[in-house]
This record gives sequence, C-alpha cells and structure tokens, in this order.
Amino acid sequence: MTTVAEAAIRAARGWIGTPYRHQASVRGAGADCLGLLRGVWRELYGAEPEAVPPYTRDWSEPARDEALWAGAARHLRARPLDAPAPGDVLLFRMRRGAVAKHLGLASAVGAEARFIHAYEGHGVVESPLSAPWARRVVARFAFPERRH
Repeated sequence: MTTVAEAAIRAARGWIGTPYRHQASVRGAGADCLGLLRGVWRELYGAEPEAVPPYTRDWSEPARDEALWAGAARHLRARPLDAPAPGDVLLFRMRRGAVAKHLGLASAVGAEARFIHAYEGHGVVESPLSAPWARRVVARFAFPERRH
C-alpha cells in the first residue's frame, strides 16, 4: 500500500518540467512553489482546502507576516525539523530576517537528500538539498493521512 508521502513524491515528480509561472498551479503549463504544492494537494485529496488569494512577489514581507507558515500549519502536520523524512513539505527562509516564503517537497533524505520545487528561471525541478538549501529550511510538515 502506498503511503501519503510516497503518493506526494510521485505526484510532485509528475510536475517536473512545468515552467515557472507566478501564482499558477497547472501541471505542464505553469506553477510557482505554492502552486506546485497546491497541485500535489489536489492530486492527493481533490479540492484545495481553502482559496488562495492573489499575491505579489513580495507578499507578506511589508507586514512581516508569516502567511505561508500559518497556511501550512492550518492544513499540514508539523514535523520535527531534525527528523527529515521523504515526503516532507519544506518551508524555506531565503534570507536571514525575511519571512519564510519558499516551499518544496523532500524526495529523498540522507547523504543523497533531494527536493522538488518550482523557482523562477528553472520551473519545477528536483534538486539536491545541498548545504545552502538545507540551512534555509525553517519548518517541515507532512501531508495529513486523510483530508481534514
């Protein structure tokens, strides 16, 4: 039997090659990092748990609001930062002192750690979770076993 984590990784890998498009969430046509995770959610559970309002590239920054972190906490299960597992949703803080606003999905852990994410100039890719990426991870979440 396939676990939710395995299904999430398989779904995310199906998005690899999708071009980067800000606010988009359409496999093969365009996605940003949140759009990728929204698409994986839809493949796992059907409809998204809440509507995502339009957002700018600097969203949350002027108000210093951890909106992405709060949204993840509403719908995903918090996981220990020091216990990586395949299928973890990773939340990244891209600059010290900035709000956390990049997401990815851990596809492998350990010496060959990797994650799937969408970012500008690259689209949806599977990348090594190298030291520069790993040190930016500020939270880990898991998809729920069942839709809540």
